[in-house]
Amino acid sequence: MPVILPVKDVLPKWGEDCYIAPNATLVGDVMMGNHCSIWFNAVIRGDVNSITIGNETNIQDGAVIHATYQKAATHIGNRVSVGHNAIVHGCEVKDNVLIGMGAIVMDHAVVNEYCIIAAGSVVLENMICESGYIYAGTPVKKIKPITEEQRALLNRLPDNYIMYAGWFDAE
Repeated sequence: MPVILPVKDVLPKWGEDCYIAPNATLVGDVMMGNHCSIWFNAVIRGDVNSITIGNETNIQDGAVIHATYQKAATHIGNRVSVGHNAIVHGCEVKDNVLIGMGAIVMDHAVVNEYCIIAAGSVVLENMICESGYIYAGTPVKKIKPITEEQRALLNRLPDNYIMYAGWFDAE
């Protein structure tokens, strides 16, 4: 069973047909949309501020979603893929974004639509990532516009994760 705990009497909430892995952790002020998947060892900790996650978003194995007390809530849009062991903290990630494996997105950063944050990259506090680009490095730099093939990947990846989640019993 996943660890699902209230904080100050606030329990996480999620929409229809979500998959939450048996060892995932959701606590506190977390609101998820429909058809989301939270994978093995992922932690979504809405204890110090709110976390909102849109529809058809996947939070992959070992990822950590958190916020900053009284300063920075976390907002993740629709059809976002948060890669394995990524950290998304007190920031805004808009729709159709891929946060690569092991990447870190810090407080008050904004990752706009159709961005790819490369694996292992760090998006610094207050940075704004322009829509339609690949960002890579530590700290990230705008590398180049995404290709049509990469845009297709951003559109396809959430559907893949909805399919994968269907291989397990939905919560």
